[in-house]
Amino acid sequence: MTAAAQQVEAISVLRRWAILVSITLATMQYAMAILVVSVVLPQMQGSLSATQDEIAWVMTFNILATAVMTPMSGWLAARFGRRQVMLGSMAGFTVATLFCGLATNLPLLVLFRIAQGAFGAPLIPLGQAVILDTFPKHQHGVATSVFGMAVVVGPVIGPIWGGWLAEDYGWQAAFYMFLPFGAIALAGLYAFLPDKSRPSGVTLDWTGFLSLSVAIICLQLLLSRGQRLDWFESPEIIIETVLALVAFHLFVVHSVTAHRPFLEPRLLLNRNFLIGLIIVAIYGMLNFTPMVLLPPMLQGLLGYPDSAIGIILGLRGAGAIGGFFAAIFISKIDPRIGISIGFLIQVASGLHMSSFDANATIIDVGLNSVLQGMAVGIIWVPLTVATFATLDDKFLDEASAVYHMLRNLGSAVFISLSVTIVIISTSANYAEMNEFISDFNKVLTLPWSLGAWNTDSGASLAALSSEMDRQAALIGYINAFKAYTIASLAVLPLIALVRIPKS
Repeated sequence: MTAAAQQVEAISVLRRWAILVSITLATMQYAMAILVVSVVLPQMQGSLSATQDEIAWVMTFNILATAVMTPMSGWLAARFGRRQVMLGSMAGFTVATLFCGLATNLPLLVLFRIAQGAFGAPLIPLGQAVILDTFPKHQHGVATSVFGMAVVVGPVIGPIWGGWLAEDYGWQAAFYMFLPFGAIALAGLYAFLPDKSRPSGVTLDWTGFLSLSVAIICLQLLLSRGQRLDWFESPEIIIETVLALVAFHLFVVHSVTAHRPFLEPRLLLNRNFLIGLIIVAIYGMLNFTPMVLLPPMLQGLLGYPDSAIGIILGLRGAGAIGGFFAAIFISKIDPRIGISIGFLIQVASGLHMSSFDANATIIDVGLNSVLQGMAVGIIWVPLTVATFATLDDKFLDEASAVYHMLRNLGSAVFISLSVTIVIISTSANYAEMNEFISDFNKVLTLPWSLGAWNTDSGASLAALSSEMDRQAALIGYINAFKAYTIASLAVLPLIALVRIPKS
């Protein structure tokens, strides 16, 4: 029996499950907070006088901070120990959440959301590493399922509760609700989390860390601000593009040549892990994007209240729970089957969203939320199991950090791209519709052609313009949902490349 196996056996069954529950509670708080703002984005936009692309920063920069800090999880764990890092992360995350609720303007809110993402980043990768290290391999599927429910179902519970509180008490209440549960999670980690790893004097590869951080930050900035600044017509966008390319080139070259690089390139020699990184990046793209796009569409175009939007998004939870239980059994047969089924459901969900119109009912949107939840629930467990199945245990901390970094980076990038698609499509379609509103269009002279919308008065023209903007925006959202569908289809050929080790 190996030393690692002996350590696993030394932990009692009760202690093992107490560790799992404590970590799940902590990571659920963090996962909920990532997307709790999704349901209150329209309210926050009005309260803080922000544009659609500006208010999206509340989401994207939080995810971006997570993506930047996640790779540091491995070094932090080696330098200070897993227990100390997770306790510090949970405490810092809870304090940052408090200040998010106290923020009085958009820059402060974005700043505290960045702090929230940075402090919370180590919780999920280190929590996953602790669980995989605590449970024997034959229980990894069950343990990963319980843990995965925090990662996937958490962002669903947040909008439900947050939407209800925000409707009655304002968007700040969506942050305050986490404070007591953050304290409970911190107490649980302090009481049960073991400290098997001993802090070492390993130094941080600052060149690798800074070059990767600059590349990620510049990529996110150019995607978030490109539309507003007219892309490469702006010197800022050109500078950010050049910096991103140079920094990423430096990171790759340094990682290959350095003695102890920030991220070990040998990880990419593992076939399953490399393919898993690509798939989990696409998984991240699909997981969070609908929760950013749907709330403003449902409230701004279809007139849904915050509480109804929260319930709709919450239906993902019902689907996700069912998906997780299905994944436990599917993974025992072949993880590739579960991954394939999950992404095929994502394809169906994308096609369904692409068919939405101005008359979309709560049943239509709710059914789609259930489908999305089933998909992310079914995918997560077999994808995680397959990705780490052939990886040496000594790489767990670092590999888990990279795994979750790619998931978060995929989310941040695709959210920005999707918002850009919506804005560009809305503007283009409005301009196209506007060409038909002319005195030279003889159809408009017919009494039945416009009905209540006519060109005889300023009020009628304003009403007509408002409806045109509504229809143009809806087409923009549909185009973003089509991109979602294409991304879901693109991952399917990769699944066949996953290798399943013999038992």
